Amino acid sequence: MTNKGRKKSLLTPREEEVMQMLWTWGPQFVRELLERYPDPRPHFNTVSTVIRNLEDKGFVDHEVVAGSHRYRAVRAKEEFRDRSLGQIVKGYFNNSYLGAVSTLVEEEKISLDELKELIDMIERKKS
Repeated sequence: MTNKGRKKSLLTPREEEVMQMLWTWGPQFVRELLERYPDPRPHFNTVSTVIRNLEDKGFVDHEVVAGSHRYRAVRAKEEFRDRSLGQIVKGYFNNSYLGAVSTLVEEEKISLDELKELIDMIERKKS
């Protein structure tokens, strides 16, 4: 697979976990990321491999500080969120955002008040 193709791929659960840490706490060394995991923590080499994969995919970059690599997110959380949401809607709801919202309503994941607020937001945006 080319580097270009890898950049567009989805994140694995472990990769997403590391990205969430970088988005929340900013640039980190692998040892700092490792300290943020709950017990049982993954092995240092596991986190190191995940971070290198993220760098290969274009989500992370690094700078050398005192001979160690400090990693930082180069893709905004919002960019990932928007693309991921679009892929979920496409894959699970036949590309229907209405279907996704309907499912949230049916499963009581969104309240009537929240749904009304969403409608108000849409109406305000249109005017």
